[in-house]
Amino acid sequence: MSFSAGFSTTASLIADPARAMMLTALIDGRARPAGELAYAAGITPQTASSHLAKLLVGGLVAVEREGRHHYYRLAGSHVAQALEQLATIQPAQPVKRKALTPQARELRFCRCCYDHLAGQVGVAIATALVAHGYLVEAADKQFEVTASGAEWFGSIGLDLRTVKATRRGLARQCLDWTERQHHVAGPLGVQFLAVLCDNGWARRSKTSRAAEITPKGWIALRQHLGLDRLSIRDAGGDELSARPPRTPEFA
Repeated sequence: MSFSAGFSTTASLIADPARAMMLTALIDGRARPAGELAYAAGITPQTASSHLAKLLVGGLVAVEREGRHHYYRLAGSHVAQALEQLATIQPAQPVKRKALTPQARELRFCRCCYDHLAGQVGVAIATALVAHGYLVEAADKQFEVTASGAEWFGSIGLDLRTVKATRRGLARQCLDWTERQHHVAGPLGVQFLAVLCDNGWARRSKTSRAAEITPKGWIALRQHLGLDRLSIRDAGGDELSARPPRTPEFA
């Protein structure tokens, strides 16, 4: 299959509103049953099954079978990255938006982008890590961990010797679609979120992509990185002025 043909086929799969909503529901990396995805997309289970079959053939999702039940997840982080990049495309002219719902504000502030931390909190942490000299921006949209960074990560319980780099490196600069700035992705981003949760500094929602920094976590972030809730919200502003209309919240 030629590149152009493969690209158009994938684009047509994502372009369908129902399939886009189902892909959006899977962006946090968790596997979900067809019935839940049907509900998220506002379609019948039968229609959802047809859409999921197409997404499977197209390589956008994978399925896990547990007895009679089928659970679907994104085929990999590369799919999440592609969705995220698509979500950054916006009209050239500003468009007036409705005020954000409380849920949308919650997702913008702190959420999971597939398997790492995103939103205003994720961007603020990435910025602070660079400002403290723990990470350095490198070529090919990567972050390099400095010697002081390795020591700092170790101090919070993340031993970099246990984190295996992929062919794309240890840490990747992931463009946050709401903030238009980078947060930390890649193996380091995955393990960093896991450590935050293990330390009781963060919690992932069981029903959505939202994540929450706990009171204990805010104390730790203030001590380690000089971050607090109010400064992050103030820096991010109240409106998603760059948000494309009718675009699913991919990542």
